[in-house]
Amino acid sequence: MNQAILDKIESEQFRKNPVDFGVGDSVKVHTKVVEGDKERIQIFAGVVIGRRGRGLNSTFTVRRISYGEGVERVFPVHSPRVEKVEVERKGSVRRAKLTYLRKRLGKGATLVKEKEGRATGTGSAKGKAAKPEAAAVA
Repeated sequence: MNQAILDKIESEQFRKNPVDFGVGDSVKVHTKVVEGDKERIQIFAGVVIGRRGRGLNSTFTVRRISYGEGVERVFPVHSPRVEKVEVERKGSVRRAKLTYLRKRLGKGATLVKEKEGRATGTGSAKGKAAKPEAAAVA
């Protein structure tokens, strides 16, 4: 088959509102669960430890600790079963895959929260002390 035809078919099945999250973020994944003739939303909350794939085949892995046991689930990004993905907090990580979290327990498995005003730092103590003196001289 022609690649252009495949791309056109795939483009119809992409998620309309793309989800903006990355590895290390704490997320809540709302999934549709069908039980008999009823359909309900089930929430799986945890840390994104990896993303993989490209296009329609892209997936992400979420890990959480449930009753002292580590549980991981792999979700397709563009699946109609995934209702939405809520980002609870952004994590600051320097890896693409966080497989090392599998060995850690308790507080060791938590990631550093990304600071909101990091780029707009207030400066050092020397800078603060120098400003009043400069104002007094001028």
